[in-house]
Amino acid sequence: MEKPAKTPKNPCFSSGPCAKRPGWNIEAIERACLGRSHRAGISKTQLKDVIETHRAILGIPADYKIGIVAASDTGAVEMALWSLLGPKPVDVFAWESFSRDWLVDVTKELKIKDAIAYDAKFGELPDLSKARKNADIVFAWNGTTSGVRVPDGDWIADDREGLTICDATSAVFAYDMPWKKLDVTTWSWQKVLGGEAAHGMIVLSPRAVQRLESYTPPWPMPKTFRMLKKGKLNDGIFTGETINTPSMLAVADVLDSLKWVQSIGGLSATMKRCEENSNVVNQWIEKSAFVDFLAKDAKTRSRTSVCMKFNEPWFTALDEESQQAFVKDVTKALEGEKAAYDAGSYRDAPAGLRIWCGSTVEADDIRAMLPWVEWAYESAKAQRAKKAA
Repeated sequence: MEKPAKTPKNPCFSSGPCAKRPGWNIEAIERACLGRSHRAGISKTQLKDVIETHRAILGIPADYKIGIVAASDTGAVEMALWSLLGPKPVDVFAWESFSRDWLVDVTKELKIKDAIAYDAKFGELPDLSKARKNADIVFAWNGTTSGVRVPDGDWIADDREGLTICDATSAVFAYDMPWKKLDVTTWSWQKVLGGEAAHGMIVLSPRAVQRLESYTPPWPMPKTFRMLKKGKLNDGIFTGETINTPSMLAVADVLDSLKWVQSIGGLSATMKRCEENSNVVNQWIEKSAFVDFLAKDAKTRSRTSVCMKFNEPWFTALDEESQQAFVKDVTKALEGEKAAYDAGSYRDAPAGLRIWCGSTVEADDIRAMLPWVEWAYESAKAQRAKKAA
């Protein structure tokens, strides 16, 4: 097979950190408060701007608290789990790598006694209807490593007694989140916004705040998880006074990303871009003879993280190690031609490819990249056959 004639202008298809917004250059971060304390007035103003711009774009209710925390989405989820879980039963819905990490937290680290795991294989979704109304619910809205998402929030009871804790890191800005169904929501700047990594966002409903102020966990609480001050919510965290020192360079960068979102039309525009991007990949997969969706049900396929598997009999007959080695050959060829960077599946996921289709990716770049996937696959397949001969 001949090499395609055209390569993407931006071959970055990583699922985190993700592609920068179209037109980004170093001038975008000129307003960074470098060398200034994050407690300085100008720095606090920028941090508060991050919070309030998120609120405005995403339509987060006025009585919900929004904070910037350490350690990306992972840190935000851990903060919620360690601070809030304990007084009620817990239902954990897991169907990909990170939600299984939260399952480990709940069952092996925090050792919640009445915890039920609803675990599904990669490509499938657990039975969400089993969620108990009296239990706290822990789940990921969009399974970045499996390409499977929850279809909506209808399965969450309006009159629930427990809290919902939602890892929404590859969902926020890609879906219209039902905030009234969510008590704790977390994400990072590095996904749909294409911002820099290391910082997480956490949103608390009034019910979550009430839990925080009325319940004291029995385990020690690390400093970076502490959201209370003298028994009450530390409001400073939710007005730009971060617990630990943030990167003001990253703050300037995410403000640029948010400004870009506003300039293209806000949430509806980013959602539309994600949907259009994923449709390009989806239509290609449907016509392909050698790949298939990892997500089995079209209604629960991610519009940001499209995961696929190779399906030809010769490949499926290989052992896992050989499959992974073949995928590595494909992704190495893609990178070598500057056609696609970081397009391999997540390390815990079945061997295959994962294409990030968030709003900062251009549909034309995806269209230019897909023929290269065909070329890389056929080239790696031919090399393997030659070695076996």
